Amino acid sequence: MGKTALVTGASSGLGLELARLFARDGHDLVVVARRRDHLEALATRLAAEHGVAARIISEDLADPIAPRRIVEELTARRIEVEFLVNSAGFGTNGPFVDSDIGRALAMVQVNVASLMHLTHLLLPAMITRRSGRILNLGSTAGFQPGPGMAVYYATKAFVNSFTEALGYELRGTGVTATVSCPGATTTEFGKIAGNEESRLFHMGTTSAGAVAAHAYRAMMAGKAMALPGWRAKLGLQMLRFGSRRTVRGFTARLNQVEPRAPAISARSSSGS
Repeated sequence: MGKTALVTGASSGLGLELARLFARDGHDLVVVARRRDHLEALATRLAAEHGVAARIISEDLADPIAPRRIVEELTARRIEVEFLVNSAGFGTNGPFVDSDIGRALAMVQVNVASLMHLTHLLLPAMITRRSGRILNLGSTAGFQPGPGMAVYYATKAFVNSFTEALGYELRGTGVTATVSCPGATTTEFGKIAGNEESRLFHMGTTSAGAVAAHAYRAMMAGKAMALPGWRAKLGLQMLRFGSRRTVRGFTARLNQVEPRAPAISARSSSGS
């Protein structure tokens, strides 16, 4: 009999792909995101295709009270969460001094504070049952400073570190914590962050489906960390040999957005 997975950021990208994987394996779902219409379409599709119960909770995790409202709704519906997937997150590109501080603070709230809060609210019941899995979406960005995306890289450093430490603390409880650390991935992230034309993304991306499948397997196996794809593994190895100064400079270059080539009109290309 399937159990229930709560997936944040489920309206697109990795969250959506992970929701599909849980449904495929017969697990009921609670999908969380801001865009109610996307959630309703997803829940309807998953229920029809896999015969699972798929419930929606429309919440903006930039609101500090959102995690508590989510858990209150779970309690009211008598839903017991076996799998917690913290997939919601976003980034921004550009020098910190020029950033919209309101958006930067919202990023910290979504990527860090809400992830930590929701985990803290749902973890005690898992420990009481001696059964549960937590999957947090970190990033290879969390292994080094990221000039040009300073706040985003810092939030992922928190997620990586927090999840590894949490997993160690949970030894012997029947509950595990896994952090997935993908590199550039084919999702809406690049467009929203404004760095889809960066050198990092031009070097190539891994499909969201492949990253999600790798993270899902790692979570189910209770692994501490998942590094999907050769690019993520190679990047981590390079960090071990480069000086911090070299790493900072290299990452800054990767985060630079490359200017688009000027468009050539049909008239000018025909020579007329």
